[in-house]
Amino acid sequence: MRHLVERDIEPEQPRATARRRSVTVNLAESPLSWLRARGHLSARQFEAGERLRGDYERASLAPSVTMRWEPRTGQTGRRGPPAAIDPTLAQVAARRRFDAAIGAAGPGLADILWRVVCAGEGLADAEKGLGWPVRAGKLVLTLALDRVADHYGLHGDRAG
Repeated sequence: MRHLVERDIEPEQPRATARRRSVTVNLAESPLSWLRARGHLSARQFEAGERLRGDYERASLAPSVTMRWEPRTGQTGRRGPPAAIDPTLAQVAARRRFDAAIGAAGPGLADILWRVVCAGEGLADAEKGLGWPVRAGKLVLTLALDRVADHYGLHGDRAG
C-alpha cells in the first residue's frame, strides 16, 4: 500500500526568495524498510527487526484503538476445524519471544528498538526523543538489530 505525500526538506528555513525543496514520502513505508531500501541495514538486520515487530504485534502490546471484529473461537455449537492455537496462548508466546529478544539486545538498546521497529518512529524523531546527537541512532540501532539477529539465530552478513 502506498500513501504518498509531499514534505518540505528544510521546513525550518522558510525564505520567500529561495525555491522550496520537497520530497515525496510514502507514509505506509516503515522506518525499517526505508533504512533497508537505502542500504543502511543488512538483510539479516532487517529480518531481525521484522521478527521483533511481528512478535510485538502478535503479543498485542500496542494500544488498541478499535473494537476487535474477529469471530471468537471455541464457542459451543461452532462447526468446522478447531483453531490451531488459542489466541491467548499465541499472545503469551509472542510476548515471551519479544521480551527475550529485547533482553538479548541488552541495556540501553531497547529504547531505540522499540521506537523505530515497534512504534514506527523515524530515526531523527527517535534520536530527538531520546536526547541523542544526530546520526547516533543509526549506529545504536544496527548494534541492537545485530544482537536481536543473534538471538533469533539468523545467519548472513553483518554489514549494512
